[in-house]
Amino acid sequence: MSAARAVAVTPTLAEVRNWPATVSVPAAALALGISQSQLYALVKRGESPVKVLDYGAKRVVTASLVRLLEAA
Repeated sequence: MSAARAVAVTPTLAEVRNWPATVSVPAAALALGISQSQLYALVKRGESPVKVLDYGAKRVVTASLVRLLEAA
């Protein structure tokens, strides 16, 4: 018996526009098409392409994510 794996589906820009004001780093990474570890590394180096708030847990500002995706 093989283990079932969840397949993450990249959200559309329309879907991202309907997200709450902030989202988790893993959700933002999925929308960007990169791994969450890659986005965390960019945040740590101060090179994140999106605005990140740090209130104990890091949260990505959805508006900045939308702007980046629109520019692509």
